Amino acid sequence: MVIGATGQIGRAAVDALARDGWDVTAASRGGGRDGGWPAEVRTAALDRDDATALATAVGDGCDALVDIVAYGAGHARQLTALAGRIGSAVVISSVSVYEDGKGRGFDTQSEPDGFPAYPVPIPESQRTVPPGESTYSTRKVALESELLAAGDRLPTTLLRAGAVHGPYGRTPRELYVVKRNLDGRRRRILAFGGASRFHPVSVHTLAELIRLAAARPGSRVLNACDPEAPTVAEIARAIDTVMGARTEDVLVDGPPPSPTVGDTPWSVPQPVICDMSAAERELGHRPVIRYADTLPETIASIERQLAGRDWREAYPAMFRNYGDLFDYAAEDAWLAS
Repeated sequence: MVIGATGQIGRAAVDALARDGWDVTAASRGGGRDGGWPAEVRTAALDRDDATALATAVGDGCDALVDIVAYGAGHARQLTALAGRIGSAVVISSVSVYEDGKGRGFDTQSEPDGFPAYPVPIPESQRTVPPGESTYSTRKVALESELLAAGDRLPTTLLRAGAVHGPYGRTPRELYVVKRNLDGRRRRILAFGGASRFHPVSVHTLAELIRLAAARPGSRVLNACDPEAPTVAEIARAIDTVMGARTEDVLVDGPPPSPTVGDTPWSVPQPVICDMSAAERELGHRPVIRYADTLPETIASIERQLAGRDWREAYPAMFRNYGDLFDYAAEDAWLAS
């Protein structure tokens, strides 16, 4: 069973598992299906927050349950309550759980000198923020803690995903470059010299890790990222190549000169790069796709979503999370100065 099956990660996970020979039930709030899935995939409507509905959906049991949307201790307890009916689980977590030696993490990044200085690369043994219910990061740690504590009853692989990319995303970072190209912007401002690295992970990489973990149950946490961590400038140029755009990068030596100028969704003052050797060792994981190879389907998905709509209507979660990413007046004023 895959919970969150029609989301960005779930679509690829269902497809990978079904083609690997699993008998898959794709559960989502609407109970829909992706046109690319094998016909044998079953679908089920499920409210993830309803413990009774989850128990009913699991029914007599499943060999493996993949939970894309689990979030917080409550969701973890829903799963552990069904331990006798679930052979093993694979659950998506996040690299945002990490903190550095000074207690800085993603939750402190907006504070003065608040961005974490992680080791490069970050191993799974790196300390994490305390579990709690106050932020995305603390709730992911609470989820992890509950599931790891029940590892003898429900072996669970927790995949700490990086910056997810691929089609059907609600907050695609690539939008920052794609929309500028569609709007004919020929100068692109990049903070931190365009050298920021925020380790991405393709939905295809995640689907492969899920497939491997489902076949090799265990109680563990593993980083889940692509084989490479390109810089912001490299990402932007790769998108330009797919779109046939010619753009000049204006590189800012340091942080964004103003809140809406040069601050891309990948812009970080310190690198966030994860160590993937544990996944290679424990699951036999090998890279399945390069970042640049995924761009045509990601860009096509963004263009379809934008067609005839204001970007804030097309991607409301993106606007909530990042604010105004396309303040062209502010950019032009800064360039003119």
